[in-house]
Amino acid sequence: MIKLPPVNWLSLLPAIIPAFTGILVLCWDLGMKNEERHRLAWLGILGLAITAVVSFCLLGRNEPAFNGSYTLDSYAMFFNLIFCLAGILTFLMSIQYLHTSDIHAGEYYALILFAIVGMVVMAAATDLVNIFLGLETMSIAVYVLAGIWRQRLQSNEAALKYFLLGAFASGFLLYGIALLYGATGSIQLGKIAMHVNEHGASTILLIGVAMLIVGFGFKVAAAPFHVWTPDVYEGAPTTITAFMAVGVKAAAFAAFARVFLHTLGGIHGQWEGILWVLAVLTMTVGNITALVQNNVKRMLAYSSIAHAGYLLVAMVAGKELGGAALMYYLVAYGLMNLGAFGVIIAVGRRGEPNEEFADFAGLGFRYPLLALAMTVFMLSLTGIPPLVGFVGKFYIFSAAVKAGYLWLAVIGVLNSVISAYYYIRVIVSMYMHEGDKVPEKLSARPALAVAILIAAVGTIWLGVFPSASMALSRLSFLALG
Repeated sequence: MIKLPPVNWLSLLPAIIPAFTGILVLCWDLGMKNEERHRLAWLGILGLAITAVVSFCLLGRNEPAFNGSYTLDSYAMFFNLIFCLAGILTFLMSIQYLHTSDIHAGEYYALILFAIVGMVVMAAATDLVNIFLGLETMSIAVYVLAGIWRQRLQSNEAALKYFLLGAFASGFLLYGIALLYGATGSIQLGKIAMHVNEHGASTILLIGVAMLIVGFGFKVAAAPFHVWTPDVYEGAPTTITAFMAVGVKAAAFAAFARVFLHTLGGIHGQWEGILWVLAVLTMTVGNITALVQNNVKRMLAYSSIAHAGYLLVAMVAGKELGGAALMYYLVAYGLMNLGAFGVIIAVGRRGEPNEEFADFAGLGFRYPLLALAMTVFMLSLTGIPPLVGFVGKFYIFSAAVKAGYLWLAVIGVLNSVISAYYYIRVIVSMYMHEGDKVPEKLSARPALAVAILIAAVGTIWLGVFPSASMALSRLSFLALG
């Protein structure tokens, strides 16, 4: 008689809920009329809200599951909250957007939920194969979402480019996993950490680490693995661009940090130099290329690359301060980035994306509240106090200085100064130029207005009162140990 190992259902609950919700969305969609499909978004929001509540209630627990290949810890639960936030705001922004862009709602909402399932698995996985499975679950869903606007050639191109380059990067990641297994005899992160601490780094192990950096570097859009980002972000539906910029990046950094800051922390000196170079290259390439963009959506794509560089600074700094700063900044980045994309959606109309800088001209006089929200997001992305972007950068650069990486922090600050040009350019266009674009009133799109409001309030609130969220970030990161 075969005796099955016990299943820790509690650890799986944050993944089961969005998966079950996604299945419900697909089933409910079968019998719905087209004009009723906005209800699917509310079902998805309900599922993600329950997932967030469950994850919050599980904070503080720390127990392994499935023979050490999966874990229920505060680190994973913290990232679950980020995924749920990204999903809920994406759903709110999508309700009217899908109607104006003629995208079928059923599979759209289900794919977002299935992508979140992959993200949850990535954050909680404690062996390399589970991390890869979570990554591929997330990636396959997002490949389809990038091209779900079938009538638009740019969306088809974005999906194809993302799929081809993503498959190539996944190959590097899988080869890296194989080499780590060959060098240490295990795929479980805890056993790999023990081997590394006892025996140090072999040549095979370091080659595997380099391949893991390539794989994770693609997912976080770090230079020089960023080439897919501008075209995919511009071609995908704007709601999916926002979801990718926040959710996919957070999931990739969740696995990246668990593997490198915890499992490979014993050989930090062997890989920190590579990440130092990547951080500088990513910040600089992202910011300098964003300077010459005329499309706001494409500018935010290069901005996303630059912010990946800031997050890599936290990875280089490592230890408790660097890890906590990384997690806090992912929350900050999520709020201000989702809000900025929400405003881009609000400015657009059916058949008129209105994504150029010129399309924002005069917005401050015609729609003062919408322009004010965009101003808050742009200033926060720049790093102006007392907004959350400033606090997040302060924590990251402080961690770098305290860890002895003074020049890395200096380069980061200089890059933040460069970024001020293209962020403030949006504000100048809204308040100092005349324009004739007339967006649809937000009163006709209440769900989108709520999403922008949540993002704006969060951007201000977490900047003015950062201590509680930073303390939670610190405690969640310490759960890795």
